[in-house]
Amino acid sequence: MSDQAQAPVFAIQRIYLKDLSLEIPNAPRIFLETAQPSVEVQMDVGSEQLAEGIYEATVTVTVTTKVGDKTAFLVEAKQGGIFEVRNVPAEQMPLLLNVVCPNIVYPYLRSNIADTVQRSGFPPIHLAEINFEALYQQRLAQAQADAGKKDSGIIVPGVH
Repeated sequence: MSDQAQAPVFAIQRIYLKDLSLEIPNAPRIFLETAQPSVEVQMDVGSEQLAEGIYEATVTVTVTTKVGDKTAFLVEAKQGGIFEVRNVPAEQMPLLLNVVCPNIVYPYLRSNIADTVQRSGFPPIHLAEINFEALYQQRLAQAQADAGKKDSGIIVPGVH
């Protein structure tokens, strides 16, 4: 019995659209533009503990599309998931919350963004697959580099 009590638990409690914003500041004239638009995508991943063994993981994406210097549309969406995570070693939690959970949540976010953009009168935007593990490793390396800079200090000659 004690072995079962200590078995790792990972379960999806709920996946939900936490926030959605769409702006078309140059409508209706932007629909008359024929030039090829440029698309910029920004993404962020977050997580927080809600209760003992219960965590929220979020993926936020902002898509800005411009035709020349005019914004065609800007859509921002935050997709969330609530996960039960128990008996998982502490050193594995960051990987679970920043890689595994976003991999589960992201397909819902991609679908919501494509649907929202298409319903607004534009061709749908199909976001690329994301390698959340590579993104996580990149953020770890950046955090370590930033910590190294803070620890190095600044030496000013002639000041004692």
